[in-house]
Amino acid sequence: MNINAGIIDQQITGIIKDHPECLPEGNDSNKKRSTAFILLCISTCLEISIKDAAELITDGGSDAGIDGLNIGEVEDGEFLVTIFHGKYKINDLSGIFNFPENSVQKVIDTVQVLFDPYRTVTLNKKIKPKIEEIRSLICDTYIPNVRVILCNNGAEWTEQANNWIKKAKDDYGDKVEFIHFNHDSIVNILQRSKKADTTLTLNGQGIVEDMNYMRVLVGRVSVHEIHRLFDEHGDKLLERNIRRYLGLHTNRVNTAIHQTLCDPQKSDKFYFYNNGITVVCDKFDYNAFQKTDYKVQLKNMQIINGGQTCKTIQETLQSVPPGAVSESAYVMVRIYQLAETNKDFVQDITYATNSQNPVDLRDLHSNDEIQKQLEMGIADLGYSYKRQREEGAGGPNVITGSIVAESVLAIWRQRPHHAKFRRKEHFGKLYEDIFTGLNAAQALLAVLIFRTVENERKRPSSPYPPDYLPYASHYISMLIGKKILEDMCVALPEVSHRNFRDLMQRFADNQEEYHKHAVDEVRNALKVCYGDREISLQQLSATFRRGDLLEMLQGNADLFF
Repeated sequence: MNINAGIIDQQITGIIKDHPECLPEGNDSNKKRSTAFILLCISTCLEISIKDAAELITDGGSDAGIDGLNIGEVEDGEFLVTIFHGKYKINDLSGIFNFPENSVQKVIDTVQVLFDPYRTVTLNKKIKPKIEEIRSLICDTYIPNVRVILCNNGAEWTEQANNWIKKAKDDYGDKVEFIHFNHDSIVNILQRSKKADTTLTLNGQGIVEDMNYMRVLVGRVSVHEIHRLFDEHGDKLLERNIRRYLGLHTNRVNTAIHQTLCDPQKSDKFYFYNNGITVVCDKFDYNAFQKTDYKVQLKNMQIINGGQTCKTIQETLQSVPPGAVSESAYVMVRIYQLAETNKDFVQDITYATNSQNPVDLRDLHSNDEIQKQLEMGIADLGYSYKRQREEGAGGPNVITGSIVAESVLAIWRQRPHHAKFRRKEHFGKLYEDIFTGLNAAQALLAVLIFRTVENERKRPSSPYPPDYLPYASHYISMLIGKKILEDMCVALPEVSHRNFRDLMQRFADNQEEYHKHAVDEVRNALKVCYGDREISLQQLSATFRRGDLLEMLQGNADLFF
């Protein structure tokens, strides 16, 4: 038995035990185990919970060979689609079997068909709304970048399968990427929390200063040294970094970094083009008698800014022939020695060095006064508010900052399309709009309404739910919130801990009626837009994404303000 394959098999056993609701119904233990493996791969790869990963599962009849599908947000006119296709060897944990050739061919054929808006394909009810949403985005001139994750508990695909993949990449250029993800990949990610104690070789002179009981070192490092460092320690160097790696072909900044490194006329000037790398560590040491080319020993090294640069350097140097990138290509590095007691200061540095870029700022806002107030207020109402992503497991009484932002923006701020399709801006451009003046009762009421609507979307009580239901949760939630306030004769500023229980009781007593009323309102609004003609799923996706129905649905908004 391969050790890592055995570890993953144990993880799968745990998922089957702890998350039966996320697995197929029935007594087919092999199918449950295979689905649990896909859940583990999705959860690990996208860094989301098992429950969130279950939302992306599309496995079943007529699934076009796709076991999981995630649609990213639109950035710079492009969006990332991640496809998961898995094969799990249940009775063989040797880890030596190749990913099946026929499965590789099936996924390649799928990619050729699914991203053509004019091709007809039979799909199950889990995947069809997602595919039509992708096609709707394509019809609106947004460009998809496709990442195909082929998952197994064995070796990579064969040479023949690799030839097919090369042919597909020749056809689609840099818009399609195929990635092998197996038991070793998962274990490597799960081990990220280990501390990175390492040595970094600087080039030329460096500046070392003691400042306010902290130490600073500024110097330059060869990009080849960065490559070596990441080959040796991997992504555990980025534990405190707020951004995941976006890839070469899905981010224009990373693409520019790659092009500069590969340009013989520019690579030796890379130091001047790049903003550099910021490192924090518990301690650094070097030979003070040496004047140049320090070998710096770092304890618990973490890169808090410049992770995209580092990963792009690593991927570039792996993909080009030796010598293609100049030995004179350097990048600036700032090393801060900070004690663990300076955790808040590390967060401040991270905010200062990252906030100029359009990133997810949830963790950086976690110490804002409004976030602390929400945490205290929500706790008093019997729930737990998680201000940071790493603050533990979820549960029915756990409320995260991200779900508060999404629910409040959809329901109380009446911007359901922005709530769903601009999630990356919730803690950026939209942060003040969402959280200013928000109290715990308003936040919690919005979340509980949205959760209920989402549960109905996932498991419809009606045997024939409307076609638009997969796209309409945020709109339905908005209408329910409005209806509750109307029935209770309460304006949003009047919602507080004093009347929270009464509002929730009203919602609980009339939940089914409220949902039906909201669904009917959405149906009527669609009829005003389209008349009696049939509406395709692509049109529905675009309608809800653009907010075309808002004017008809909002009506009198006085109660919200």
